[in-house]
Amino acid sequence: MKKILAIETSCDETACAIINEDLAIETSVVTSQIDVHARFGGVIPEVASRMHVEQISTIIKEGLKGHSMDEITAVAYTIGPGLIGSLHIGAAAAKSLAFFFNKPLIGVHHLKGHIFVNELVDNLEYPLLALVVSGGHTELVYLKDDQSFKILGTTLDDAIGEAYDKVARIIGLEYPGGPKIDKLAKEGKAHYSLPTPKVEGYDFSFSGLKNACLQLTNRLNRQNEAVVDADLAYAFQEVALHHLLDKTLKVLKDYPVRHVLIAGGVAANSRLRELMSEHITEQKLTLPPLKYCTDNAVMIGVAAFKELKSGNFVAFDAASSSSLAIDK
Repeated sequence: MKKILAIETSCDETACAIINEDLAIETSVVTSQIDVHARFGGVIPEVASRMHVEQISTIIKEGLKGHSMDEITAVAYTIGPGLIGSLHIGAAAAKSLAFFFNKPLIGVHHLKGHIFVNELVDNLEYPLLALVVSGGHTELVYLKDDQSFKILGTTLDDAIGEAYDKVARIIGLEYPGGPKIDKLAKEGKAHYSLPTPKVEGYDFSFSGLKNACLQLTNRLNRQNEAVVDADLAYAFQEVALHHLLDKTLKVLKDYPVRHVLIAGGVAANSRLRELMSEHITEQKLTLPPLKYCTDNAVMIGVAAFKELKSGNFVAFDAASSSSLAIDK
C-alpha cells in the first residue's frame, strides 16, 4: 500500500503525518506555538522559524513511530504559501529525508491541503467551489476537477482572519481573536451599525470594516459612552460573514457548481457554518470537522496523493514561495 509522509510548517504549527492511499491516517502529530505568539499579539515570523528548528526532528520522529521509511512511497511538504522562514524549515527536513532514503519529493500548495482534506469526510463533486478563509487568505476557488484551480475572488486588503485579530485587539481580546470574537458575539445584539464593504465582482475587502470598528470605538470614548464589547463583536461578525456569504452566493448564480465547501482556520467559525448551512441549499455543502480547519500535516498528505497520482514531483532545488498562487 502506498504511503506518504507529510510535513507542514507554513506558519506556527509544526506537523507530521503518514497517510495511506485509502486516505486513512496512520499517524498525525501537531504542535502549536500559539501560546508563545499570544504574548506578542500575533505570529512573529523569526520566532516561528526558530521554534520549527527546535521541534521539527522530534515531530518527525513522533510521526514515524511504529513505521519505517521503507514503507514510505514519497515525502511531501508545504512548498507555499506561508512564512518563508517557516516554509524553509519544513522543506529542508523533507528534502533531507527524501534524499537520504531515495524517495520522490512532492511540494504541496498549502491551500490545496485545506481544500482536499475535506475528502476525509465527503466525496468531492465537481465543479466545486471552495471558500478558503484563514488568517492569511480569503479566496473563492473554482475547481472543474482536482487539477484545475481558478481564483474567482480574493481579498483586496486584509484576510478575514487578520481582520478578526485586529478587531479583537480594538475590543481588548487576546490573540488569536477569531474564536474569541465568535464566542463573544453570541452574547451581543444588533446595537451598532457598521458599513457593508462595497467591492465589485467576487472580491472581498475588510480593511474599511476594521477601521469602522476603530472609529466607532474612538467616537464613543470621546463621548464618554461605554462600548458594549459583545455588541461590537456581533456587529463586526455579522457584516464580515455576510460579506463572505454574499460573494459566495454571487458565484453560485454565475457558475455551475455541484459542491461547495469551506476551508481554513475561519471555517471553524460557528456563525459562518450556520450561515452557509442556512443559505446554500441547492448544492452539496461540506463543513470540515474543526480538527481539520487549522493547519496540520494530514491535509498535506491528502493533497499529496493528488500530485502523486499525476506524477507531479519537485526537484531537490525547488524553491519555497511565500506567495505561491494556487492557480499557477
